[in-house]
Amino acid sequence: MYITMRHLFNRGFYKPMGVSGETLREGLLALRPEIYGSVAEDKAELNGLLYVLERLPIGIEQCRYINLTSDEGYGDSHFQPIVPPKRRRNCYRIDEEQMNIEITRGRSEIYDILTHLTFLFIESHKIMRRVVIDEDGSVTRDWKKLEAVVLSKEEIDKAEREVALTHAANILGRTFYEVSKIYPKFSTPNNPEQFLHIIYWMGKLAIEETVNNDKRIITFSPILRERLGHHIHGEVWADKIKKYLVDAELLQRPIHIISANMHSVMNTLYAPLALKAEIKKKDILQVYEMLSDPSNGQVRQKVSKLAISEGMKFIEDSSGTNIDVQVFDTAKLEEGFRNKEFTSLKEEEKPVIIVMDYAFGEQAYETMDELLKPYILDGDEIKMNVKSVSIMGKAGILEGGKGDIMIPSAHIFEGTADNYPFKNELKKDDLEGHGIKVVDGSMITVLGTSLQNRDILKFFHDSTWNVSGLEMEGAHYQKAIQAASKLRKSIAEDVQVRYAYYASDNPLETGSTLASGGLGTTGVKPTYLITEKILEQIFNS
Repeated sequence: MYITMRHLFNRGFYKPMGVSGETLREGLLALRPEIYGSVAEDKAELNGLLYVLERLPIGIEQCRYINLTSDEGYGDSHFQPIVPPKRRRNCYRIDEEQMNIEITRGRSEIYDILTHLTFLFIESHKIMRRVVIDEDGSVTRDWKKLEAVVLSKEEIDKAEREVALTHAANILGRTFYEVSKIYPKFSTPNNPEQFLHIIYWMGKLAIEETVNNDKRIITFSPILRERLGHHIHGEVWADKIKKYLVDAELLQRPIHIISANMHSVMNTLYAPLALKAEIKKKDILQVYEMLSDPSNGQVRQKVSKLAISEGMKFIEDSSGTNIDVQVFDTAKLEEGFRNKEFTSLKEEEKPVIIVMDYAFGEQAYETMDELLKPYILDGDEIKMNVKSVSIMGKAGILEGGKGDIMIPSAHIFEGTADNYPFKNELKKDDLEGHGIKVVDGSMITVLGTSLQNRDILKFFHDSTWNVSGLEMEGAHYQKAIQAASKLRKSIAEDVQVRYAYYASDNPLETGSTLASGGLGTTGVKPTYLITEKILEQIFNS
């Protein structure tokens, strides 16, 4: 599948349900990725459909033409960006038939989108096969009834909705109970009946494809094909960070880079100062859970306001990488973090912490590679004083459950035997004893979450590779760190590295895959435990 996707990209276009897309479809059906559940069966896969559509733009099921582009100026046009709820990427509905999706995160993003679209089109043809009666395109009564509801401009009441869901259940080969349960998860404030609309449009385009030969087409813009792999977005992103460090006179201070979310480091450093009253009443973990809830906007605002006044600079992304950054000047912190000697350190000895939001797949190499390069100022190369790089993220676990922690000792790149062993400053012992299961071993960096296959993962887990989990960025980050420290010498050779992941899913366990839903508050405890251990080591290094 990986090779086919590269070939189709180089070719510039393909028809997903035509001959050119056949290898991708066969590959996906042979792999049967856990995330796509019953994709290889006749009945529709509802959780997989929800997972995919949360990562694709609203309305994509209505479009015959899907164009993957680079950042080509649509942001300055009259087109309104459509941003999928679970994946920050700008998409533009050009007209009734065409959707443009902006690719700024490299090949991993292309593979991610293509596998999601392949799934979507396979599912649409399942609908078509259930509703088309003969070659002339005659359709079943269920389909006619669903069409009448979707095309009607009138609002429907509960009874009418249940009738429509009955017809949808027959079309999908699912029970009324299953369809009723998933229906509200698709609803949006603008379109409460979105589930019915999605099923209708998926089926409609598949019917037109089969009966009228109106094939759906995916194209890759010439600019995208030309720019891919050139680090255009990563370079702009990294230069903006380094310019700020120069302007703030922080470039020569001890720098510690952390790849993490945009809240845990800030909350760990500043919540105890900003929320003294709340901490007297509640356990610190309860405070972190409260801060993780978007509905507590006022309390979150309190912490970020204090952080900005005491050393934090927020650098919003404008490069297209979709990676925001926080820079913490710890010299403006009164007490530091779990280091009694912090107050006696000179200002130039106090760490500067750069927190970058999660990269996506291959984008991790592009951004880290560019960030670790020297900054060019007036023709002179200025090297950053990078002391450590810490990577914290979510991953799939192969021996445990949601919320458990993985401490890797090496990253193995899927599809090759490329491996990146390293000395991890975080140890299993550092995180044990807090009521969370901790495992260590190798981790596999996968080509995409949507290509996970139970048999392949089981092989990696049971064989001498000793793999405990899988994620998408580790090998890419380590490749950039090794190149900068061991070969290019743009940072110190003895730079410390830390990797720790908490389990967002177990792809070997049915019902625990990413498609089964998020972590909720289960992720709060491991997130903050890992954050605390990273900060403890930074402040005491």
